[in-house]
Amino acid sequence: MASILYDYCGGLYINLTNRCPNRCEFCIRNFVDGLGDADSLFLDKEPTVSEVKEGLLDWDVNSYDEIVFCGYGEPTERLDVLLEIAKHVKEKYGKPVRINTNGLSDLIHERETAPMLEGIIDSVSISLNEADAQKYMDLCHPRFGMKSYNAILKFIDDVRNYVPNVAVSVVCHSISTESIEKCRQMAKEWGVTFKER
Repeated sequence: MASILYDYCGGLYINLTNRCPNRCEFCIRNFVDGLGDADSLFLDKEPTVSEVKEGLLDWDVNSYDEIVFCGYGEPTERLDVLLEIAKHVKEKYGKPVRINTNGLSDLIHERETAPMLEGIIDSVSISLNEADAQKYMDLCHPRFGMKSYNAILKFIDDVRNYVPNVAVSVVCHSISTESIEKCRQMAKEWGVTFKER
């Protein structure tokens, strides 16, 4: 049975969906069924808000520093559900909430989504993964095509205005040293944290 909630590297993660507009070459789900204490993160069906709330009761939520939306799909595919659960987590448990995202939520929902995160989401980690649009296409194979990369750049620029802690990341074993350094410089110019995964 697939895990909706799982412990990974000492964090409590929520797995909302397996849908994703990307098919990244490096995606961990291409290689293993689960992570952390989850045997499988491949969902038979997407969990409801109630199911996630009930699932949280089985965990010692207060022992975690933050709650993270990240599973074997892009969590912003279910943005309304994510935000409802995030509000619940903050109200009931007083815990900060992070989203790990590919940054394509504006294209997924065909509108600007960064303002929706204000006051609800404390941290966003965005997978930038390459230094230009063509390299991103070749690595991540987004279904939105070439416009995907510029949409990510816009989302990063926007979300800084609504979320206190913003980071961009790259998968260092999948791209060149030159691309890593270009992405690092881009993060510096945005004034956001840079992470190598």
